[in-house]
Amino acid sequence: MLLDAQRGAARVVLGSAQAPRQIDLVDFRAESLESDLRGRDFTVNAIAVSLRSLLQRGRAPLVDPTSGLDDLRRRRLRLADPGALDDDPLRILRAVRLGFQLRFTLAQPLRDAIRKSAPRLFAVAAERVRDEMVGVLGLPRAGQALRELDRLGALGVILPELNPMKAVAQPRPHRFTVWEHSLRAVESLETLFGNLALLDPHSARLSEHLAEPLGGGLTRREVLKLAALLHDVAKPRTRTVEKGRVRFIGHDLSGASIARTIGQRLRLSGRATQVLERLVLHHLRLMHLGQLPVVSRRARYRFFRDLEGEAQDLLLLSLADAAAVRGVSPAEVWRAPASRLIAELLGGWKEDQALVSETSLLRGEDVMAAFGLEPGPPVGRLLALAREAQALRLVSDRAEALDYLRRTKDAIDHRGAGA
Repeated sequence: MLLDAQRGAARVVLGSAQAPRQIDLVDFRAESLESDLRGRDFTVNAIAVSLRSLLQRGRAPLVDPTSGLDDLRRRRLRLADPGALDDDPLRILRAVRLGFQLRFTLAQPLRDAIRKSAPRLFAVAAERVRDEMVGVLGLPRAGQALRELDRLGALGVILPELNPMKAVAQPRPHRFTVWEHSLRAVESLETLFGNLALLDPHSARLSEHLAEPLGGGLTRREVLKLAALLHDVAKPRTRTVEKGRVRFIGHDLSGASIARTIGQRLRLSGRATQVLERLVLHHLRLMHLGQLPVVSRRARYRFFRDLEGEAQDLLLLSLADAAAVRGVSPAEVWRAPASRLIAELLGGWKEDQALVSETSLLRGEDVMAAFGLEPGPPVGRLLALAREAQALRLVSDRAEALDYLRRTKDAIDHRGAGA
């Protein structure tokens, strides 16, 4: 199978369909095998054997011009070529990803080279950056990998919107800056992902939900980590001080816009960007609901209506966010009385989602005919009111739904707004 004709890359697939094995073959990129290996990224990726000797004799000596085998034994990443990062700055992200994936240390000369070359990441194609960042977010310790990328000066080049977060302190009960809190939210999510049994009897369903592909190699799991990193990204630009009180009014709305911009810039799939934006937009929703004396059926309905398929994601994000306020474990938050609302919403998710998904009693044509309206936003608002009344079992058929709209003050106001 030809993979890249220009670079002479091909793939051979061996074995059965049930147990396939593949070998990728690439032409020399230099005059000799040794020269080719010296031009690779890391020494552990610059070890080879002669296929001819291997096939003829069943064994062949290793060709290891950069001492990669020794680095494998030491579990260490070193550059095979001092200019490797200049040739392709994306190798910076690959180095950190491989280091955490393989539990290798990055040699000090490699770390120094990364710091020097990090600004050049700005010029790397967004699609290539996205693919490596997907790999980083997919790590079980993505939060630690993000910290490492930040220490090496690379993360702020890829996501410059993160840089202002580091200098912004937060009022009590927060213990950390916006930046540290956000990193801890990512790490709290990863703790949850590693122990979903904590949330039984919901763990199996949540695990399946988090594995849902969102395009471009991303699942809900990775997008949720990115949402945790970005949920407070607009706090620096919305910070105000009123009568000695620090506030971040509107950081959810502004943050959603920033999240959408980042998703588009990184060429995330439309679906992944939509999920990311929605989670950042609504990340305060549970806090607002928790301040109500009683969470009404109407409030529950609107929560699941507005979050759509991301309701469960937001509940997990809210749990991780709460844990990151003081740096406690998600388990401690889950067992506290304050998390009762999250437990109730997780428990009633299936029933609430079914109400949101019911076929509407009314169509746009029904509303336009009944109230003499032209197509437009007022029709949509009236349909939403009727849909809500249906979910709350205030109406049960088309006639009752229309009568409800005629009698409801909110509906009258919507009709007037559209006149």
